[in-house]
Amino acid sequence: MERYTLKNLVAMLRSRDISSHEILEMYIQRISEHDSSFNSYITLNQDAALEQSIQADRLIESGDPLPLTGIPYAGKDIFCTQGIKTTCGSKMLENFIPPYDATVISNLNNQGAILIGKTNMDEFAMGSSNETSYFGPVHNPWDLARSPGGSSGGSAVAVAAGLAPIALGTDTGGSIRQPAAFTGITGLKPSYGRCSRYGMVAFASSLDQAGILALTAEDTAILLESLAGFDPMDSTSVEADVPKYSGLLNVSIEGKTVGIPKEFFDEGLDAESEQVFLDAIKVYESLGVQFKDISLPHLGLSVPTYYVVAPAECSSNLARYDGIRFGYRHDEIDDLDDFYLTNRQIGFGAEVKRRIITGTYVLSAGYYDAYYLKAQKVRQLISQDFKKAFQDIDAVMGPTTQTPAFKIGEKIDDPVTMYMNDIYTISANLAGLPAISHPCGFVQSLPFGLQIIAPHFAETELLNLTHLFQQETDWHQKQPPDLNEA
Repeated sequence: MERYTLKNLVAMLRSRDISSHEILEMYIQRISEHDSSFNSYITLNQDAALEQSIQADRLIESGDPLPLTGIPYAGKDIFCTQGIKTTCGSKMLENFIPPYDATVISNLNNQGAILIGKTNMDEFAMGSSNETSYFGPVHNPWDLARSPGGSSGGSAVAVAAGLAPIALGTDTGGSIRQPAAFTGITGLKPSYGRCSRYGMVAFASSLDQAGILALTAEDTAILLESLAGFDPMDSTSVEADVPKYSGLLNVSIEGKTVGIPKEFFDEGLDAESEQVFLDAIKVYESLGVQFKDISLPHLGLSVPTYYVVAPAECSSNLARYDGIRFGYRHDEIDDLDDFYLTNRQIGFGAEVKRRIITGTYVLSAGYYDAYYLKAQKVRQLISQDFKKAFQDIDAVMGPTTQTPAFKIGEKIDDPVTMYMNDIYTISANLAGLPAISHPCGFVQSLPFGLQIIAPHFAETELLNLTHLFQQETDWHQKQPPDLNEA
């Protein structure tokens, strides 16, 4: 099975080597043949997508196509899609059909892209393994017994397994970057405010950000040009120009200074993973990058800070799902209290309920100052650590995760151990910074990722660094074994 990059598909469409309809049929066929093993999609948009592909071919023949005309993409099932189910991987929204599109969906559709389907995810984006979905776990194409990471695991697997060329995800504490690392692809979390959150079902409003999963940095750059931009419907959207990212990818990085936080190596990184990361650093050194040891002294507090702030916001955001305003409604009830309790008891899974309870507790009278307010103060210290570091360096690098993909079921019953998977990624969300993960080698025959974090709205820097690394290596071209045999 051959995987196609976004850039290649655009070129093939423009040269008339293939039609959009043929591309859509190819991906639908692949999904039909292979996704029973991966469970990466919840809902397919097959009939509408094929019809749109016919219209796309007519537009291409007219000689006036849009930048993404005829290109299929997958969307995490957390983005509202008009007339198409949006479940958030939950029984609570199992039959919810939105009356409008999320802005990022509209942005891609308006550039000619075609939504092929909605991808599986941890319930309401709460999880690091894609095991909390009401629709079952997603399986990693590199080893079906292993997790693809979460919560955007379905989107990551769709791209890694050749079931979509590009996909949308969301990242609240690493939910794009960790799955990208586990499946051997590129994953970008833009700066908070760079992409609209309107129509993206909220988990933790001050942390959630829409982003991209793709095979290469170049594809990511092309897609971000259409995805990003100010949205008056989103009060957290930042009014800033969107650079031509794809035209800024081959800028020399000679003399760039990158910091490596010592704290990344104090948090359980095993020897083999550390060596793979250090080998990747040598590639950057050959390109002229200079490295500097730095300290982010409050990094170790990022996980406990996140797991106070995020559940608090989740508790507030998910209060609307009560069976009256939104969500699952149980028919057999005794009274109003029983109605609310039964709807939420049945509608939500264990991890969502755990976080709602935690969030409600830290916001309650007598505990707000002790937990939530203190966590917000620590969050500012983490942000200041980055701000201070960026006075002397251009970016921060480190491993994306401590280990390669773990086995499904290995950590699901130990929430604290599961939460520690995000130790390297959470800090970028707490500080609102852009971050990217790209494949940099293999550990135990599984993909391993390198993460780069840059100052606010410096996505150009991230994409250029990653692109130049990918010009020197072929880690991003490695395919899961079954795909090579197909």
